[in-house]
Amino acid sequence: MFDLSRPKVMGIINLTTDSFFEGSRTSGKEEILEKVSKMISEGVDFLDIGAVSTRPGADFISENEELQRLISVIIAIRALYKDVLISVDTFRSSVAESSIKAGANMINDISGGLFDHKMFKTIARLDVPYILMHNRGDWHSMHAKNVYGNISVEIIKETQDKLIKARHAGINDIIVDPGFGFSKNVEQNFRLLKNLNALDILDCPILVGLSRKSMIYKTLGGSPNEALNGSTALHMASLMQGASILRVHDVKEAKETIQLFEKLCLQE
Repeated sequence: MFDLSRPKVMGIINLTTDSFFEGSRTSGKEEILEKVSKMISEGVDFLDIGAVSTRPGADFISENEELQRLISVIIAIRALYKDVLISVDTFRSSVAESSIKAGANMINDISGGLFDHKMFKTIARLDVPYILMHNRGDWHSMHAKNVYGNISVEIIKETQDKLIKARHAGINDIIVDPGFGFSKNVEQNFRLLKNLNALDILDCPILVGLSRKSMIYKTLGGSPNEALNGSTALHMASLMQGASILRVHDVKEAKETIQLFEKLCLQE
């Protein structure tokens, strides 16, 4: 596992033209590599590369199309940046395996093994870190299955069940993502964030992915393009609740948030 004794920043690289945040959309390898270069210059700790948009109503693309978008980019990034840590955002075990062989270091699965029953065994065989996100349902229903009694308790229970299966399959290094915006409405997202440290009971590092999401811009008004300030505010709240990784669109601002958080923690 990577050193997570201090909070880290994961920069989002979308290989799609229909991401919910216009500023993260890319079209062409040159533009992608420019974005990667900028993130690295700003101090990003991980890149998270995804070729499938998971916003509500997004098109479901084929495995071949996902691979065509993804593999050449991983190879190009690895050729230029030998040491950068690359995470691949996919729910397909075959894509996960091809990505690791192309030079990626870890897999970020929004389904937590729900969408592909071969994922856990594949990750165990590859022996790479795995980000297990809380989600419900399938591709078409995952944004609608948001009925909870106690959201924190139910997320802990459902995630613990997946962790047991993942460990049993042989996965050693697991990071938990509570899945802000997936199978959760705006109010549930805030309730989850307020009690984020309850997930400490899972004994895994926690990744928070709420950058520019609807819980921010629907609360403040506006659009994802206007949600940077709100993202920064909630990133600080996440750090204060024990988050180990911030998955973000805006690396510089997230690194500054961590710097201020660590300065605050030094005060008596």
